Amino acid sequence: MKKVILIGLLTVSMLLSGCSVLGEVNNSIDYVNEATEHINTLSDFAEEAPQMIQEAAADPALKQELEDRLTTLKQEVEEFIALQDIPKLAEDVHQELVTQNEALLAEINKVLESGSLALDQLEKSELFTTINEATSLLNRIEALGQ
Repeated sequence: MKKVILIGLLTVSMLLSGCSVLGEVNNSIDYVNEATEHINTLSDFAEEAPQMIQEAAADPALKQELEDRLTTLKQEVEEFIALQDIPKLAEDVHQELVTQNEALLAEINKVLESGSLALDQLEKSELFTTINEATSLLNRIEALGQ
């Protein structure tokens, strides 16, 4: 009888440790997907914004659209910075991304002076350089999912 209970406890123990590993893998995959989506959002903005900036000088509606996109981007950056439960495997890369996102947030705040978009500030800002630096981490993030 003792052997049956011991075997049962060992089996449950092995299953629980396997679930823990499986949970960590799932968390890692979820994080990779979320970080990749975030970086793709940044990259898309960096590709589209220069043209929008040029056209926004002459078109107030486009300036408002650009301001709205920046405001949305700001919210997404804040949400990414606030992420919790980062898998151990991704902690270093996440910290680098948080650092880049904090710099990006500071740049966005500069160009959204007094709640409205300052086009001249946006053109001179380090916003696109910062986005490119964050985008460069994409390969490391994708490697986490493999």
